[in-house]
Amino acid sequence: MNRLQRMLLALALAAPLAALATQPDKVTRGKYLVTTSGCNDCHTPWVMGPKGPEPDMSRMLSGHPESMQLPPAPQPSGPWIVSAAATNTAWSGPWGVSFTANLTPDAETGLGKWTQANFTQTIRTGRHMGRGRAILPPMPIPMYKHFTDADLEAIFTYLQSIPPVKNRVPEPIGSAAKVASK
Repeated sequence: MNRLQRMLLALALAAPLAALATQPDKVTRGKYLVTTSGCNDCHTPWVMGPKGPEPDMSRMLSGHPESMQLPPAPQPSGPWIVSAAATNTAWSGPWGVSFTANLTPDAETGLGKWTQANFTQTIRTGRHMGRGRAILPPMPIPMYKHFTDADLEAIFTYLQSIPPVKNRVPEPIGSAAKVASK
């Protein structure tokens, strides 16, 4: 077999192999992207640990705890226009109050019934399921919408692989309803 034939054979074999990225590869890549993109910073409730606030990984990516009742949010004033709950899962600002979503694959309260297309459209459009209410701050949609389709597929595959956590996150309140309907 000459050099050209070996190159053509290698190319013919490489394309199908590349297209067959395995599920474990997608999960590994998705975990890396979720971890390095700071998803746990907001979607995993924080607790006070021995060295200060830290994510409660027993509730990994489950969003704002449904059992946590919050008093009315402080009014923004001066240069301080944003405040966050101690769990880092509820945020208040000029848009109202937003609560971080449950990203686990729980079918009732998380992403369990979502499709890859729903997830991708949500990130691309900044709207719930790609067509619903606006995704509110602090979610960095202006940055995350630049993930490649392969990255979003890996992230979604990873999120579908983690343990489901039943946790119904509240709907946004205050000015968020006005923003969400635009």
